[in-house]
Amino acid sequence: MKRETALFEYLVGLGDDSLILSQRLSEWSGKAPTLEVDLSISNIALDLIGQATLLLEYAGKIEGQGRDADKLAFHRDTFKFRNCLLVEQPNGDFAQTVARLFLFSTWQSLLYRKLCESSDEHLASIAAKSLKEIRYHADWASEWVVRLGDGTNESHERLIKGFDWMWRFLDELFAGDKIDSILIELDIAVAKDTLRAEFDATLQKTFEAATLPVVDLPTPIYGGRTGHHSEHLGHILAEMQFLPRAHPSATW
Repeated sequence: MKRETALFEYLVGLGDDSLILSQRLSEWSGKAPTLEVDLSISNIALDLIGQATLLLEYAGKIEGQGRDADKLAFHRDTFKFRNCLLVEQPNGDFAQTVARLFLFSTWQSLLYRKLCESSDEHLASIAAKSLKEIRYHADWASEWVVRLGDGTNESHERLIKGFDWMWRFLDELFAGDKIDSILIELDIAVAKDTLRAEFDATLQKTFEAATLPVVDLPTPIYGGRTGHHSEHLGHILAEMQFLPRAHPSATW
């Protein structure tokens, strides 16, 4: 596999993570528990769509086939998406949304901190630009984990159930593949398994503050990075891509 092909796929994976989670979080707009939470989640979604735009725009330039960020976002079929399975999972209730955002943003903050040192200067600049936002996402989610976990009996139980839905998708975040191996050798990408120890330490600390039990993880599920997605992604794309597909010549 050529460097350009590997880099394109890597960028698409990162971009799709942010794009799909942004779409998921935007579903809370106008429906969140409070106005403050509504604004916070909407702003996080906007941050993520900004990241996705930068990453997919760069991926299109690397590919060299005339596809920009909009073409990659709105004119690919489900099996062409490379996002992790975690981000496409249903919002559920507010506690489940918090659980998903905490796991993803904690991992993403560790990854992007390392990507700031990438030998690919453009990727490093995107990571540096995004990192401050991502750290806010992780902090916001962490605070809500503690608030819900150490809150009422109902909020505690709902949060446990929210994490129970998400645990099976966690290991995929730390799994490497051939694309990673090629780019790691070039000092472009990060060995994701090296992020696990710090992630687990953060998880343990947060769960202790939230009075939550750290459970044994269930059998992991993989597939998002290779285009094997859950049924949920198809429903997301049906809504997200409806207008661009119906009017392919339209511009924003």
